[in-house]
Amino acid sequence: MNLLHITAECYPVAKVGGLADVAGALPKYQNELGIQSRVIMPFYNNTFTQNSEFEKIYHSRLTLGNNQLDFNILKLADNSLGFDLFCVDVPELLYKDYVYSFDDTERFLAFQIATLDWVLTFEDKPDVIHTHDHHTGLISFMISQSFKYETLKNIPTVLTIHNAQYQGWFPHNKVYLIPQFNFDNVGLLDWDGSINPLASAIKCSWKVTTVSPSYMEELKLKANGLEHLLNAESAKCVGILNGIDWKVWNPETDNFIIKNYTTKNLISGKKENKDWLCKTYNLDNTKPLFVFIGRLVHEKGADLFSDIFNIALEKTDISILLLGSGEKENENSLKPLLDLPNFNAHIGYDEKLSHIIYAGADFLLMPSRVEPCGLNQMYSLRYGTVPVVNAIGGLKDTVIDIKENGFGICHDGVTTEKVTEAISRATDFYQNKEEFSKNSEKITKIDHSWNNSAQEYLTLYKSLKQ
Repeated sequence: MNLLHITAECYPVAKVGGLADVAGALPKYQNELGIQSRVIMPFYNNTFTQNSEFEKIYHSRLTLGNNQLDFNILKLADNSLGFDLFCVDVPELLYKDYVYSFDDTERFLAFQIATLDWVLTFEDKPDVIHTHDHHTGLISFMISQSFKYETLKNIPTVLTIHNAQYQGWFPHNKVYLIPQFNFDNVGLLDWDGSINPLASAIKCSWKVTTVSPSYMEELKLKANGLEHLLNAESAKCVGILNGIDWKVWNPETDNFIIKNYTTKNLISGKKENKDWLCKTYNLDNTKPLFVFIGRLVHEKGADLFSDIFNIALEKTDISILLLGSGEKENENSLKPLLDLPNFNAHIGYDEKLSHIIYAGADFLLMPSRVEPCGLNQMYSLRYGTVPVVNAIGGLKDTVIDIKENGFGICHDGVTTEKVTEAISRATDFYQNKEEFSKNSEKITKIDHSWNNSAQEYLTLYKSLKQ
């Protein structure tokens, strides 16, 4: 089977969020199942592209409304990622030092048009085209409706929704940017008065998946305006839980962490990583270490962090370390906490530091209001760090509370009171050293690798060819 993933992000090439981790891992595991799985993404100006060798394999010009733009298809020269990586180079629009910006309508439309123009030249067309989020949401519409891509219309398309909050809206006066189609079908582009690429992809794709079963059900009730559409299209919708790359996220071999460890030396191994964190960030290594890694935005509950951390530090004997960035109001609200003896924060993102934090922390906080799948809780489990989560979306599918013979701490809803109560429960659990140690060893063995998920996707693809 010949599969093409089309995505705006792919780790380690360019990463903003969990989409990159999925696009960088799922194809690798699919290839191990015997699928010829490839990835195409924009060619950005970043450290990876600057330090890697690419070969130009195709050149042409694309039409974007009234403009003609040169583009190249570049292929990563080595196969170090475990799959073939192709990049669309449109210098005027895509070769930037950022992934997302104000002009994304034109940027990602050019990317999608160039990709399909290239696919038209294939002798061996893909058996399935797999798109991801709104940035590639018009692929399925153009394949099924644009006259230019008539020869591709029988290729099954699959859309994966990683986050339905972002839908790529743009006004109808930009419809001329899309390759010509029968205007009687313009309704396939529209949702609530705007061109909505995510809504269009839901309508036009053969199958729609979300990144966890619970998130699929939640979207039918709350999807930033797409609830009715998802209910109407529910027959072709399925939730498939994301996985994590066990080759990258492995405390036994992880080159980023201070001390590697297995289940046999987990306690001492985690302690060395914790000691490094506490020394580096001036925290007390005798206290349970709670951490947060992620974007400081409303979806993650970050607007409550100042109150939550203040109360938790006052009422419980803990340390807190935060790694992330986001809305300036949320970042600024944390500054007064830096004067407290048991709190510290690294504002920004650091991949190496994130690995050390997973390895050294005792508890990971994820008080998310929205969490389609969540990968952080899976990373923390892999490293023996107990997740403390709001039971929603993928968190609900992957974390079972210790009160229910599980291994994590769950709370129902995101309020200061509920999160601080969960932190207090976690602190009490930490005091039972024997049970806490047994639990830490147990959770490292929970298999959230891509093995199962990749097999589920293979079954889905095969159903489209029958």
